[in-house]
Amino acid sequence: MSRHAVSFEEIPVSDASSGPYALTLGPDDALWCTLVHAGQIARLAPGGQLDRHPLDSAACGPSLITSGPDGALWFTRGQDHRIGRITVDGKASSFPLPSPGSGPFGIVAAGDGALWFTQLHTDRIGRIDTDGRVTEFPLHLRGAFPSAITTGPDDALWFTLNQADAIGRLGFEGELTLHSLPTANAAPVGITCGADGALWFVEIGAGRIGRITTQGRIDEFPLPDPASRPHAIVAGPAGDCWFTEWGAGRIGSITPDGRIEEYDLPSPASEPHGLAFGADGALYVALEIGAIARMVL
Repeated sequence: MSRHAVSFEEIPVSDASSGPYALTLGPDDALWCTLVHAGQIARLAPGGQLDRHPLDSAACGPSLITSGPDGALWFTRGQDHRIGRITVDGKASSFPLPSPGSGPFGIVAAGDGALWFTQLHTDRIGRIDTDGRVTEFPLHLRGAFPSAITTGPDDALWFTLNQADAIGRLGFEGELTLHSLPTANAAPVGITCGADGALWFVEIGAGRIGRITTQGRIDEFPLPDPASRPHAIVAGPAGDCWFTEWGAGRIGSITPDGRIEEYDLPSPASEPHGLAFGADGALYVALEIGAIARMVL
């Protein structure tokens, strides 16, 4: 388990039926959180004030969220197949996607000034500019379930293919490379760019943390509990990466050389999902039980 003392506090956001799911640090130094089952976006200010912003549909399923190049927050709406945008003062809008039933999920701001996102159900990667124009890139796969997405040090888009047990790379012009994982049924989900210049990802099916270089070398690091169901991962300020263990109610960290530490969350069965570092340097974790956990080392 852990070699460091940590402290936790849980900040109530909603009841459990609202489902806090993903977090990102906004340009206003607030934490922005999707409430996937309530059709809302929550804002947690640095001073602790919490505001909830209802979207135009309670059933739209806001999922992953990121800061955009225009100073707004952008997020996927997985149930009504739209991309959402919300300003720091709470004004929300959304954009339809060309492919019906696409199921957008992961989203990231890229170096070309646009937002790039995955489409779970149509095996495509999408690009949306800040004016709402959408371009789609087919992966020429069936049932691959592209999930989380991030940018690499090579300015390309890197993403997990949950059902294909692979990691994908897509250039701005659509150049596609696929890297198969060594472990069967790995089912990768979250992915982030580490301080070491590699891409780090979680294998929810195999209970491992993976690392892939931009040249395609893959290393895997088994977690002590193979049934812990790691879900999301984020790069930390000290050079390590932090991840949630959704099935075990824990937070873990991994150093660039593969050393793992784990921390039990205070509430049992809290179902941790997304996580992000705040402007105060603390780690914040979205808990599906209806709270955001703040963790201080």
